[in-house]
Parts: sequence; structure tokens; C-alpha cells
Amino acid sequence: MADLFLSMNSYWGSMKPRDIRNGMRICPGFFSIYGATAFPNGVNFTIHSRYATSCELLLFHTDEQEPFAVFPFEKAYQLGNAYSMFIYDFDIEEYEYAYRFDGPHDFKEGHIFDKSKVILDPYARAVTGQGIWGVRPSYARDGFVYHGKVITDTYDWGYTPQPNKPLEDLIIYEAHVRGFTKHSSSGVAHPGTFAGMKEKIPYLKELGINAVELMPIFEFDEFQTSRVVDGKLLYNYWGYNTICFFAPNSAYAASGNENRQATEFKDLVRSFHDAGIEVILDVVFNHTGEGNEKGPFFSFKGIDNKIYYMLTPDGYYYNFSGCGNTVNCNHPIVLDMIISCLRYWVEKFHIDGFRFDLASIMDRAENGAPMEHPPILKSLAFDPILGKTKLIAEAWDAGGLYQVGSFPSWRRWAEWNGKYRDDLRRFLKGDDGMAQAAANRILGSLDLYHPDERGHNATVNFLNCHDGFTLCDLYSYNMRHNEANGWNNTDGNSATYSWNCGEEGPSENPEVNTLRRRMYRNAFATLLCSRGAAMFLAGDEFLNTQFGNNNAYCQDNEISWLNWEDLKKNHAMFSFVRKMIKLRMDHPILRKKTVPTSCNYPDSSIYREKEGEHTLTAEAKCFGILYAGKKEGPQSEDDYIFYAVNAYWEPLSFTFPHLPNGRRWQLEVDTWQEHVLSAPLPVPPEENVFVLQPRSVQIFSVVPETI
Repeated sequence: MADLFLSMNSYWGSMKPRDIRNGMRICPGFFSIYGATAFPNGVNFTIHSRYATSCELLLFHTDEQEPFAVFPFEKAYQLGNAYSMFIYDFDIEEYEYAYRFDGPHDFKEGHIFDKSKVILDPYARAVTGQGIWGVRPSYARDGFVYHGKVITDTYDWGYTPQPNKPLEDLIIYEAHVRGFTKHSSSGVAHPGTFAGMKEKIPYLKELGINAVELMPIFEFDEFQTSRVVDGKLLYNYWGYNTICFFAPNSAYAASGNENRQATEFKDLVRSFHDAGIEVILDVVFNHTGEGNEKGPFFSFKGIDNKIYYMLTPDGYYYNFSGCGNTVNCNHPIVLDMIISCLRYWVEKFHIDGFRFDLASIMDRAENGAPMEHPPILKSLAFDPILGKTKLIAEAWDAGGLYQVGSFPSWRRWAEWNGKYRDDLRRFLKGDDGMAQAAANRILGSLDLYHPDERGHNATVNFLNCHDGFTLCDLYSYNMRHNEANGWNNTDGNSATYSWNCGEEGPSENPEVNTLRRRMYRNAFATLLCSRGAAMFLAGDEFLNTQFGNNNAYCQDNEISWLNWEDLKKNHAMFSFVRKMIKLRMDHPILRKKTVPTSCNYPDSSIYREKEGEHTLTAEAKCFGILYAGKKEGPQSEDDYIFYAVNAYWEPLSFTFPHLPNGRRWQLEVDTWQEHVLSAPLPVPPEENVFVLQPRSVQIFSVVPETI
């Protein structure tokens, strides 16, 4: 920035005469600095359009919809397809800004310029008018128009470094900022905000997670597609309808309309890092909030519709996102914006990673066809500023492109492992023919992610996420129950692979509830004994329910908000999850391959019930995995963990794997039991067989004194 100031002074000295427009001193600006950038003596405004014939900068007083000043970009303020203007003595507290573009209107050719539209800067660092959730400003009665706000960056990050943990060491907690603390039971001072989430960091530390994945926090409009169903106002609650990629969502700021959302979010990130917790953002570059041809018109449509969106030969929108439009990610202009955006969040907000929603769209060419080497994915993989940033793909899209295990990676991209979710759900509820697939998934899905091609950081394992059932509902419902969404229960994924354990919905049957609690423990025990990163949905650790709704994207109410009373009611489940997380962190062999043991045991081996049997047949519903390796480095002690799972409805006898040098097993976890073991139970030396109860998991470690 110092170089820019020097360049600015030199440039200013060469500008004679200085122009004065609308009572303000102006001159041509810095064309390579996109967005609105504050300098000590003014603000630089730069925007570009390939097909526009003219552009105007509009300035507004706060909360006003009519501009008080209009600045046309004359020839001296144009360079190529870029428009740039520097305005001296600009009051960033008082003024807001936007643009107007003129150009051709030829729908079939993809041009829909409209000079009457006020256009939001795609590079705006803050967006006005969105400050209080669910409240439209009074001036927006006749339609809402977005303005940009100029901000400065003087934030003091202190000395806490970013955690920078290996991906496979992460235990990721997926959370919605508003839903995490909005319920009255959360007990925070600022519910539903960045500040409210910050208050819960001690709880997350106690649980043991080391990464949070935040559902969309870029500026979005909760009113978009809002509607009333059965007397309830339904919002675009999840936030997968981005308004501006560079701006934090102002409605998540506790300070309301004071434009402090960036500072409050930085406070949250810094507090997470102080606690050793990484921050991963769920980002949505596959579509925007502008919808289809009939949708809102506030940014990209008015700047370069033909460039920013994938269009059919007749000018209509391809809809590989299922949300009306598809961002043209592999166009050089769009690619440059996306990279600039991610760099901005890493540099200015210290973000540790990104999860890319419907990332297979980023694999598509301008005509929608999949590409062999998509430029955007390769550019992100090799970008130097993003070099240590986690890149996680949701490796499918709404157009049918499913790339789990085959997403272009350059050994940098990891994936949400949808096959882990589906295969383990089916196996744990007892489906036939799933044992081998389940074992493959638990062992890191090496059949999908070969280490020579993908490295050891490719899989993010999960059983539940925001999109689908909560863990509680996974074993309480056979079918989705999305009636509250207003689509006659036709929305949401019907392939749930769930099981209600005998009764649909809440039950007063003790046997059903006992079985459900065991299935919950089985799920967490399996997830946290699986190699690769582990992720679970906020509230699953205390059995939060969405009452059978597996697509709660529009439910800003008790359906989606975490009810913290459930933590008291299901504290035993919380204790179990905390124990499993600690077990995983104490034994690196559970999450990754380590240095071989001194006896050269394989790093992992599959076992059947009888000694000497290792093949998983189609009928198998029970197996064990022996993990072996050094605890830390080459000079550390040997470590062994035996995970055994029985998805059958009857008890089965299981032979212990042999341990070298007279070492002995001890029981760490038994999901058949309702209580958490306060201490490991050593197995008597003469016993070499144990009983694995129906639909249960047991986990054994080695007695310390025998190592």
C-alpha cells in the first residue's frame, strides 16, 4: 500500500488541471485497483465492463435512494474496458455509491443493459440497507436498491498465528451463524450474530472441535423469494443467494446498521484462532442472488450479463445450480474476480479454508460442458496467496455432474465425500452388500482417492450436514417431512438412507429410544474412527432435531435454530462425542497413516468375526479394523486401535487381533452401554474373544503399561 501512496502522490502531481464535478475534486484513478478503495486523501473507484457503452458513478447520502451526485466516466476516465475515478476528500461515513451502465439490449446475444437500473459494485466491501435481519429500511417500501459502502482496514490482528492444521487432523463443526445462537435457550447477549457465536467458543473448546465451517456469510438477502406459508414468513435463511462476494453479511452484525460487520466478523475469526480453531467459509460461486431471466437485476446482469452468466444460444440462463442462473466461472473476467475475492478473505480476514458449494459447476465451460482442465480450479490450486488455504469441493451440481472421487485436484483439492455419507448410512442401518464399501470409506476411501494421485488430504468424511437430516432425525424418520416449506413435501432429497428404528418421529417406546441412542453413538464412533477429515453438523452432538425437515433452507424459526435445552436433556450424548473426539486426537492412527510400528504391522487391516478371516462378503454386516502405527514420530511408541462394528440385529462373537510381545487390549468405547466409560477396561489376558452386541460398536486400545 505504501507503493500505492507514493504512486498516488506522483500521479496527483502530474494531473493538471484537476477536474471539479458536483463540487468535488476528481481525477482519473488507478485502473488496476477494482472496487472502492480508501486512501488518506480520497477514494478510488474502479469498475469494468466489456460490452457497456457508458458508465456513471452515483453518490448517495446515507439512507437515500436518489443520488445527490452523478459522475459520468468520460474518455479520460476510461482505459480499455475499465472505468476509474479518484474523488478527493470523500466522506466515507456519509456517502454510499453505485453505478449505472448503458449498452446494447439484445436478449438473444446476451445483452440486457438498462440505464435505469442502479448497479451494485461486485467488488464492494460493504453493502448498505441490510443491517437488521428481517427488517427492510423505511425507504425500501417501493423496491430495494443495493448501494456499496467504502470502508477502511485498520484492524489489529495481534500476534496469534493461524492454526494451519493438516486437513486430516481437522474435526469440522458445520454451523449457521444465525441458527447457532438465535434460540432463546442459547443464553448469549447477541443472539443470531457473529458476536453471539463468539460467546460460544468456550463450549466448542470443551467439545474438542478444531475447525468451524460457517454456512454462507457473504452478503445475502434473506427476503429474496420470501413468502408466507400457513401464516409463517419463510426467508432465504441459509444464505445461498449471494448479493456481494466481498462483503460480510451485515445482518449478522450485532451493531445493526452501523456498518461494523467486517470488524465484528474479524473479532470472531481472531477469537477462533486464539482458541486454536480454524475458520472455513462455505462460499457460493456457482450462482448469484439475481435468479433467472425474471429475477432481480442489481449487479452482474447490468454490468456484463453475457460474461458473468452461462447463457444458452438463445440468451436464456443455464441452470446447473438449481437456483435460476449459473456463474460463468471459467471466463477470464469471472475467474479473476473469484481469485481476487478469495485472496481478499484470506488476506484481510485470515480465513483458513473454503468449502465450494456445488463446485462441479466450476468444472464447466461457457457452454456448460465439463472440462478436462478447468482454468479456475487449476488457478486456485496453484495460487500463491492461497497456497496454505484449504480448498474443499462439494463435488457435484444440480445439473447431474457428480465427481466424488474424480474432481480435478492437482493434489490440492479435497472433497466433501458424499459416498462416505451414503455408504455408511446404508451399512449402519443394516443394508445388505455394504460392508466392503463401508470399510473402504472408513479407511480413507483409497479406492476413490489414491494417495499417488490425490495425496492424503482428499476426503472430508461426514454423515450429516445442513443439507439433509440432522443425526437425530436420521434415526427418527424414514421419510422427509418438509410440509412446512410449502411445496407439498416434494422438495429436499428423497434418498435419505435413514431409518426410524421402528416408529416415525418422536417415540415414547423405551426400546425404540434406546435403539436410536445406540445408533447415534454408532454414527459418531464410526465417523471419528475414519481416516481423513471428519465433519459433523452443529447440534448433532446433543441431538438437535429439525422435526423431520431435511431441506430447512427457508425456516428461520425453531425448525432450524439450535435448542440449547437439548444439551441439558442429552448431555450423555455430548459427553460421548467429546470422548470420541479426544480418543481420535490422542491416537493419530485413527485419522491418518503414520510411521510403521517396530513390528511392521500393516497400517490397517480388516478382520472378520473368526480368526484368519479377512474377506468381507456380500452378506457381511460385521467387521473390525486394526489400526497400527507410531503415536507421533519414528522414535515414539507403537500404537494400536481396534474398531469393531456390528450392524446385525443379533450379537456376534469376535476374536481379538493378535498383539505382539504379550501386549493387552483395553476397552475404550462400547456403544451398547448407555454411559460413557470413565476409564478404559483392561481385557483379561486369557480372553481372546469378545461379544459384539446387536447394532453396536466397540473400540479397543492397548494397555499403556504393556507398550
